[in-house]
Amino acid sequence: MWFYCCNRVCTKPHSLSSAVLQKWLEASDSRAELLCYLKEQVPQIFCLKKESSPQEEEELMQSRLLHPLECFLFGEDSQEGLEKLKQGSTSSQLCGRVFKEGETVYSCRDCAIDPTCVLCMDCFQDSVHKSHRYKMHASSGGGFCDCGDVEAWKIGPCCSKHDPGAATAMVTDECMLEPELYERAEKLFRVLLQYVTDFLVWEENLELSAELQPRTKENAYYCVLYNDEHHSYDHVIYTLQRSVHCDQAEAQTHTALIDKEGRRAVKRGTLLSCQQAKDLIKANSEHISLQPLRVEILHAAVMAHQTFALRLGNWFQKIISYSVGFRQAFSQVALEPNTDGEGPCLISRLMLHDARMYKGARKIVHELIFCSMLMETEFKRLFAIEFTKHYKQLQKDFINDDHERSISITALSVQIFTVPTLARQLIEEGNVIKVIVDTVMELLREHLDDNNRFFFLGYNSDKFSRIQVIFHDLRYILISKPSIWTEELRTQFLEGFKIFLGLLRCMHGMEEVKRQFGRHIAVEPEWEAGFSLQIQLRHVLAMFQDWCSSDDEILLLAFKECHAVLMQCNNQPFHREATDYYMCKHILHVRPYKVSQEPVSIHLPISRLLAGLYVLLCRTGAIERLDNLGSYDFTQLAEHPLRCIVLAAQVSAEMWRRNGLSLVSQVYYYQDVKCRDEMYDKDILMLQITASKMDPNHFLMLILLRFELFDYFNGNCSSKDQDELVQWNRLTEEMLYLLIVIVGERYVPGISHVTKEDVTMREVIHLLCIEPMAHSNLAKGLPENESHETGLESVITKVATFKKPGVSGHGLYEVKKERLVEFNPFFYHYSRSQHSKAEESQKKRRCQESNDKALRPPVPPAFCPAFASIVRLLCSDIIIHVLRRVLQRAAEDRATHWTEAMIQRALHLIGQALLEEKAQLEDSSVEEVTFDFSLKARRIGSEHGKSVFLLLSKIKTIPSLEAQKDMVKWVLQMFEIIKCLREKSSPSASMSAETTKPEESAQDKEKAERKRKAEAAKLHRQKIMAQMSAMQKNFIESNKMLYDNMPESGTQGEPVTSTESCAMEQRELCVAIGPHRGSTPAEREVLTCILCQEEQEVAAQAQAMVLTACVQRSTVLTQCRGKKLICIGDGTAYPLFMPPELAVGTHTGSCGHVMHATCWQKYFEAVQNTTRNRLHAELIIDLENGEYLCPLCKSLCNTVVPLIPLEPLTFNYENAEIIEQHLTMPRWIQILTARIKGLKSVTQDNDFNTESSSVDGSAGVCGESQPDFRSILSYGVQEPRKLSDSIVEMLVVCATTVHRVGLQTAPNELCPCVPLMTWNTCAFTIQAIENILQEEEKPLFGSLQNRQLAGLKAIVQFSAAQRLKSSQAVIQRHFTGMLGVLLPAMSRGNTPSLLEVDFFHLLVGLVLSIPSLYQEEAVDLQPSAVSSAYNHLHILHLVTMAHIVQVLLSSTNFPAVSGGEETEEARAAAELCSAVSHLTERSTPDVSGASVAEKVKRGIEPFLRCAALFFNCLTGVHPPDELLSAAVTSEGQMEALCSYLALPSNVFQLFQEHRDTVTPLLQRWCGNQAVTRALKGKVQTPRYPRKRNRLIELPEDYSALLNQASHFQCPKSMDDERKHPTLCLFCGAMLCSQSSCCLSPLDGEDVGACTAHAAVCGAGVGMFLRIRECEIVLMASKTRGSTFPAPYLDDYGETDPHLGRGNPLHLCPERYRKLNQLWQQHCILEEIARSLEVVNVMFAFEWQML
Repeated sequence: MWFYCCNRVCTKPHSLSSAVLQKWLEASDSRAELLCYLKEQVPQIFCLKKESSPQEEEELMQSRLLHPLECFLFGEDSQEGLEKLKQGSTSSQLCGRVFKEGETVYSCRDCAIDPTCVLCMDCFQDSVHKSHRYKMHASSGGGFCDCGDVEAWKIGPCCSKHDPGAATAMVTDECMLEPELYERAEKLFRVLLQYVTDFLVWEENLELSAELQPRTKENAYYCVLYNDEHHSYDHVIYTLQRSVHCDQAEAQTHTALIDKEGRRAVKRGTLLSCQQAKDLIKANSEHISLQPLRVEILHAAVMAHQTFALRLGNWFQKIISYSVGFRQAFSQVALEPNTDGEGPCLISRLMLHDARMYKGARKIVHELIFCSMLMETEFKRLFAIEFTKHYKQLQKDFINDDHERSISITALSVQIFTVPTLARQLIEEGNVIKVIVDTVMELLREHLDDNNRFFFLGYNSDKFSRIQVIFHDLRYILISKPSIWTEELRTQFLEGFKIFLGLLRCMHGMEEVKRQFGRHIAVEPEWEAGFSLQIQLRHVLAMFQDWCSSDDEILLLAFKECHAVLMQCNNQPFHREATDYYMCKHILHVRPYKVSQEPVSIHLPISRLLAGLYVLLCRTGAIERLDNLGSYDFTQLAEHPLRCIVLAAQVSAEMWRRNGLSLVSQVYYYQDVKCRDEMYDKDILMLQITASKMDPNHFLMLILLRFELFDYFNGNCSSKDQDELVQWNRLTEEMLYLLIVIVGERYVPGISHVTKEDVTMREVIHLLCIEPMAHSNLAKGLPENESHETGLESVITKVATFKKPGVSGHGLYEVKKERLVEFNPFFYHYSRSQHSKAEESQKKRRCQESNDKALRPPVPPAFCPAFASIVRLLCSDIIIHVLRRVLQRAAEDRATHWTEAMIQRALHLIGQALLEEKAQLEDSSVEEVTFDFSLKARRIGSEHGKSVFLLLSKIKTIPSLEAQKDMVKWVLQMFEIIKCLREKSSPSASMSAETTKPEESAQDKEKAERKRKAEAAKLHRQKIMAQMSAMQKNFIESNKMLYDNMPESGTQGEPVTSTESCAMEQRELCVAIGPHRGSTPAEREVLTCILCQEEQEVAAQAQAMVLTACVQRSTVLTQCRGKKLICIGDGTAYPLFMPPELAVGTHTGSCGHVMHATCWQKYFEAVQNTTRNRLHAELIIDLENGEYLCPLCKSLCNTVVPLIPLEPLTFNYENAEIIEQHLTMPRWIQILTARIKGLKSVTQDNDFNTESSSVDGSAGVCGESQPDFRSILSYGVQEPRKLSDSIVEMLVVCATTVHRVGLQTAPNELCPCVPLMTWNTCAFTIQAIENILQEEEKPLFGSLQNRQLAGLKAIVQFSAAQRLKSSQAVIQRHFTGMLGVLLPAMSRGNTPSLLEVDFFHLLVGLVLSIPSLYQEEAVDLQPSAVSSAYNHLHILHLVTMAHIVQVLLSSTNFPAVSGGEETEEARAAAELCSAVSHLTERSTPDVSGASVAEKVKRGIEPFLRCAALFFNCLTGVHPPDELLSAAVTSEGQMEALCSYLALPSNVFQLFQEHRDTVTPLLQRWCGNQAVTRALKGKVQTPRYPRKRNRLIELPEDYSALLNQASHFQCPKSMDDERKHPTLCLFCGAMLCSQSSCCLSPLDGEDVGACTAHAAVCGAGVGMFLRIRECEIVLMASKTRGSTFPAPYLDDYGETDPHLGRGNPLHLCPERYRKLNQLWQQHCILEEIARSLEVVNVMFAFEWQML
């Protein structure tokens, strides 16, 4: 733009600028000179009274302001200076492209240092990362491309475009400016940046400085309205209309620009008038919402300077981009301290004023920072220091601002805090961790209660969500841990850590809950704030632990600090003193506390952090250096985590029902994947730590006490209250489950020797044990780390196999069988529902593989030494006591005192203990093993027969524990194995001596006996069935004749042939037309109405039965996509003649469901009545246009087609043979001509051509007399078919719909076009079906679905019957008009030429309208079967010959004749070709007859296939077998087609058979002026066979489409606002959807680009791919549409709408084929209706705006 303007400016400004330049260069105070010049010029260019055009303003600014400034900068003419500069400079290594909102960005999962490191589309395409694991997503705007930044990437920091040739650091460019130029640049930038800053941070009440004060101050002011996020578009429009008296269009323009730019001058005038406007705007806006709009009054001169300041921002960006030196000079000026030494630097001033600046100014400032300071390492560091210095103030301003973060200066934190070297420097020099945490604390201080803990009652959710964003900055700072620790870094990090502990201390114990007694809680307490804080902190906590783990000294100091803070938190007073508790001779001295009665908090971040740090100490071995560990009170450490777990257990036991849903939600999140890492898991970890350090009996007693089960297991309490018993049972289950978890969950690095990969593998195995899962569902079930990675990809192939998806659905992973041994039914990350699902699926699987249903505990990895003592819990006295009590209750079988789940958990615990003992016995000698669970289980209580072992034997026989029988059996076997290991003997020997053996073997014997009997019974049944089958076959053989002659029975609606001879005859006569046509078999079709379920035979005189149908306009077959169909009455031939391009057709499809006409009418009325009461129903169905949903399948329909049965016909071959000698084609033409000339209806037409036909001269060929008006009747007539009134009524209903939809006109059953449209829809529907069959390579007959076949037959019969209802005179006129194409002698003035019609439509029209010629004044007549056979034959022959000529005329480039003998067919083809060439005066050399024949046959094949379908439905004659098979060659199919249509297999023979008739016709056909024009290339004509339409080719890789979209420029808009590039899949057009810039009028209403395009391209139907959203949009009208999954899948067989997961996507051909079928089968409307019915939208989406 700059060069363009410079070149356009005349010499005068140049001379002006040179004089000014000289003055500036020589001036001692260039600042004063520059400002003086700006004072004069700026108000003259901007904000003048008369509005100048933007282009004029731009040119003046370039010539009078920017050009002189550039000349001053270079010290000479700017273009010469720029040329010199370019010669010495090199391109920058950094890309630095600033992203717009919605732009696609890429991140490499293998190489990026963190997920914030991204590449723009162009850099990504040229980088090594394209072949790596990458993610793509839409930018929220404001970031920039990290290409070239070596700190952002592990490898491949530069794309090929930005690669300097060697991997250099992000260093300053060598290219330095000349000292004078650098000095001038600094001087100019200082003045101008000061000027820009002053005007961007301008306050309303400020006065212009003396340097810029105009000589005379005019009374010209602007009333400026600013954008905010409180008022809606409509509010602002309303306010403007009321306040400044503008019309709606002007108000809308103002509002749109205010939203886009952030402000807009809405009035110019005197100070008084602007003040009045301001007051009115404030009053009107405050009236609507509580906050008034922000309005300022600015003097015209100030407004002018502000406008120029904004333009200077863009100019700076352009100048900086010329050279690195300019960038450095600008950065230097922006960051240098203020001259007076007090105020902040210029860039800090801009930053601190950011929240008060409007949107347009902010964007300019941010872009300036991006392209200057952030592109230079040293200046980036200095900027980061400034940013950190003002961090707290910037965040406070952001919190109080109402604009989104993407346009706030605070969003720049990601650009500096994520750079590892910068982050470390900022910690060392500015302790940025402390700064960030202090900021959070200051902002959250208002939420602290008296105990210095957070309490979020009545908090502001918007403000709170803004505060939470600050935690992102903390994450950015900690994103890469240091490899080398300096003393300064240690000190500052620990300082920051202590401050962070202060934040956690305010969270520790916050929002305590107390169990509600008596009545339900009145108000649900606030809980979301606390958990959203926890969710924000989960990664920060993990990262702090990660940093600590990288240095032993830091780890020890952090642990001690954390413990000290925890001790301060935990010394809250207990209500009572410590007491002694006794159980099994053990004493526990502890303070009493009941979760169910006293306050408890679920938030314990410090305790959980301490647990994490302790495990890290164990992992690194630093635990050895921790002094005074023995002095820690582990009971106290266990107290609070245990309370949390008990709280969750009691909530599960429904003891806290009266506390409402808030507590249930808290417990849910406590254990959910989003929070469990730093909540539930850490509580379990702390209990494992304390279990390893405490006496096992004391630890278990503490657990029993806190679960409030101590007295229950001590036998000191009993109850008859059912609720209390249920609670005790549930708590016992939860307590046993906790013990299983503490002992068994060892998959934590540091607890046992496992890696993170092992942990992920175990998680995946357990998720897949629930059910096979898609990759995305698996990823959702796994915790993410700070880089949003789950580690799934690295382990999934080891544990699961992938099943590819089909045409729908998604790919699934199934767990490998060998991994199932690791399944633990009590996996601690299962929710209750997941636990039961997993248990059920695994039992089912085990059942299928064997009879053993026992879900045994898996063998766990061994504990690390520090935690090895945990296993002592399993052999402690207390646990034996607990297990005995549980099993005893089951053995006594008192139903209310135990549950199966309790026993299941007890068995699992026993199994864990036995596995542990077995492992220890196998690893060490018996004497060394102190673990003695099996001995205690056999010994304790055995004297009363109540040892664990004996009780197990008892419960085995309890019927209600049948499901646990296998598990008990396995446990008893384990006891035997351990006994043998202890005695060092073989298990089998001792097994026989077992007391339980006789009982067990008796049971097994009984089971085996039952099984044997069942097998015997099964064999017996099979034997009897085989005997019966043999007898049946024998009987049929001996009575064969009886079976052959049986009458039909029970075969409703299917043709039944009575004898074999009849079948033979049918096979011989597979000819649909002419004297040898086959007979129409008598079919009795009995159908059931889907509404009333009554059966009825389809008969002509019966009540009408109808098929549901949908009529729609279609461009599926078009040869000229985008051509608009002109309405009738505009002088076009349509609908009498369908153009060969098939631009728009009318398709009628049916779902094949049948109803009585009366039932349908009642149903339709009911639909109309009920639909009006439904909110969103009008979106699905358009009642005004007769739409409804099929009652059965919910397909969208808009009419019904009456079912008219075929007339059974036995053809009279003798008559046919006699007539054959007389009714030759010439004679037939003469008879028709005579008949037509005598018809009044035809001769009344003014334009009817009555010239005598040359055919008339050949009357003497047959030696017969000249035919007269009634000769046509002499070849056989009959009475027309009588149809019931009901059928006739339905004929009218259907025909009216076809006419209305096809011509987009008002319904009018009397319109002469009604019969034409019925014939057209019949022809087009057949062509569409033939197109589908050809596309799918299916045989012509026998492969259609029943619904398609039923619909097709009904449409053909309906079209044939249409003439019975229409005026015969109208049909006669239509017939004559159509015949005029074939017989030019009868043509009218507007009859089209041979090249301007579709011959299949013509064939259908002629065949269905010719019976009208038989109509007599006094009597209704129609042709007899024989007459019809000949009429069809001659029409088909004539049309076929005309079509062959059409194919020849539209074909070019036939190969020349080659050597070798030519067949008769080839000779005839060559002869015809040369005759046509001669008649059209085309000079063609001798062409190859064989190639002509081949081309013609290929060209007419679709026509013949359509004709065969048509005559089959019309006559019911069975087709030859060759057309029922796909295996037949194309030659074989062509022969079968010709045979079925009574055509010679060599179609050129027709021209020889009818030479005398055709020769004069050929002359007339070829001599038509339209043909001559087409042959000269003036008119485009389609080639034959026509191109078969498919959806456009899509690239295999989705990023290619995204690339295409990123380069898309909206044709109507040049701004950088976010666009939604949308691809039309019919034609490949790229459109700008959902954007006001591309609205266009359609039927008097503004619609979006897609809607407007669909109206032209798809006759209202559209299929679009929204590229950035990665979804298909189906459209059916202005008001209807739906989304559909895109045909792109990731490597895991899943679609990715809105690129949510961002995985690489590839085209799935099967799914794209399905979309193609959806379109070609005209099912888009149906799909939309179904999806809308399912979604049940309450508020309509404005599809027309798409």
